[in-house]
Amino acid sequence: MNWTGKKALVTGADGFIGSHLTEALVRAGAHVTALAQYNSFDSCGWLDDLPHDVKAAAQIMRGDVRDAHQMATLCAGREIVFHLAALIAVPYSYHAPASYAETNVLGTVNVLAGARAAGNARVVHTSTSEVYGTARFTPITEDHPVQGFSPYSASKIGADHMAESFARSFALPVVILRPFNTYGPRQSERAVVGTLVRQMLDPHCEAIRLGDLAPERDFTFVDDTVAAFIKAAELDGVANASVFNAGSGRSITIGDLVDRVRRVAGSDKPVVADAERTRPAESEVMALIADATRFGEASGWRAEIGLDDGLARTVDWWRGRLDRVRDGTDDLK
Repeated sequence: MNWTGKKALVTGADGFIGSHLTEALVRAGAHVTALAQYNSFDSCGWLDDLPHDVKAAAQIMRGDVRDAHQMATLCAGREIVFHLAALIAVPYSYHAPASYAETNVLGTVNVLAGARAAGNARVVHTSTSEVYGTARFTPITEDHPVQGFSPYSASKIGADHMAESFARSFALPVVILRPFNTYGPRQSERAVVGTLVRQMLDPHCEAIRLGDLAPERDFTFVDDTVAAFIKAAELDGVANASVFNAGSGRSITIGDLVDRVRRVAGSDKPVVADAERTRPAESEVMALIADATRFGEASGWRAEIGLDDGLARTVDWWRGRLDRVRDGTDDLK
């Protein structure tokens, strides 16, 4: 697809993946409306870290996907809607499950309805590998059953089903992209790679506080995930509500990940088990390993950036911003 002049809306543009996607679309020549959640700090999230020319080229709007009227207004005239806005932190979902339902399910309904009212703008809806729960088989294909192992994953399952229902009920062109664990610059410390790298580098942290080291995850560098979103938007000839996994197909335990980051960061800090970082026993997802064959065959996409390369880029980014994080480790829980 030639993206020059294409009119795209990115919800959740102020977030980790959303900011990278916004940057990539602007550089490809698209006219991007970037939705950042409204706040009283005059902040546009990670959009504030974009190069000046990229940020200036995007139309940044503040708002909230829970507002149906605003979503209809923002979708009007858009050809493609990338829906990334969501509450994503699994631990917080145990404390505030209703917030996850409101943002992730109702917010998705508002975006889908807005896209439909806009004349059936194509929607790339963001799912998550967390919807699979602990794998019944690996690698995980799109035919694996979905399982609500946390309020977060349950809300995303609900959002996925809403996307499917709009495709089937109203012929809304929807592709559901299911990224596995994405990591890289601009990621929150609530994610394992972000908190691990920050604690490795931060002189205020004497030890690395982590939860369970046994779970396996399939990590994909953010540039590859962004490429997957763009490939998903370009797909023609796929059935509405098609679901595609996007992951490397390679897994690593959190314990082994610690060793890999140690080598890249040059740290020998000890690891301390932190009960506050451990999920409830029946809620922990022990293995997430992607089978992205279906997406590769449909789009030609595959993960290109190896783990060590991606970790090196992430560590370099963190080295450049340690002076902007808060002292101590209270904010890492």
